[in-house]
Amino acid sequence: MTQTTITLNCDMGESYGAWTMGSDEAVMPHINMANIACGFHASDPNIISDTIDLALKYDVSIGAHPSYPDLHGFGRRSMAFEPQQLSNILIYQIGAMKALCESKNAQLDYVKPHGALYNDMQKGDQIFEAVVDAVSCFHIPLMTLATQQNQSKLEVADRYDVPLLFEAFIDRAYLANGLLAPRDTQGAVHTRHEDILNQLKQIVHYQKVTTLDGFVIPIEADTICVHGDNEDSIQLIQTISRFINEN
Repeated sequence: MTQTTITLNCDMGESYGAWTMGSDEAVMPHINMANIACGFHASDPNIISDTIDLALKYDVSIGAHPSYPDLHGFGRRSMAFEPQQLSNILIYQIGAMKALCESKNAQLDYVKPHGALYNDMQKGDQIFEAVVDAVSCFHIPLMTLATQQNQSKLEVADRYDVPLLFEAFIDRAYLANGLLAPRDTQGAVHTRHEDILNQLKQIVHYQKVTTLDGFVIPIEADTICVHGDNEDSIQLIQTISRFINEN
């Protein structure tokens, strides 16, 4: 049995104006990396600023969480852009996040795309390269899904000198090809704590995951995504954090 140190990351700062989403104050003390929305699927300059302050308070690494320009759809709808257009959209968002960090003498540490963009870049080499191209402007790592295609992603990222952080999900089911099962697939989202914790243990201890269709596939992850949008999930994050720290 092999054990490895894995960080916890969580999507943060996804409120907008007077509308609140998530429980950032309760979640931040228990995670290592905060993926902060950049304004195109959620958030605004004041919320971004407040979320950066919260991350600094708890010594949490700050990441930009850019998306397609889809505020009404919360960034969960695929959109078609030419590669350079997509790179420009990302540079715009990441640049704003970096400037707000620097205004507080803070550092932007990495980029993790959000929603449909995150999923699309796993499936399309052209989209993945457009994302890598944008991130290369900032000389920081890109977070992407840990799959059996890690090597091909590394080859693209190496051309642009962009380090990759590989991510796993413990509340989402996987397909045999290593991609996440679409949300509209039965069983795609784990809701039982027992199932989530079992997948966590399998990833941390054995670097493997059992897919929705019963296959066991390798998955080597640097970080695990957790979600904290209600009281029940916050308690689960605390349990996950204790497990990670003890292993």
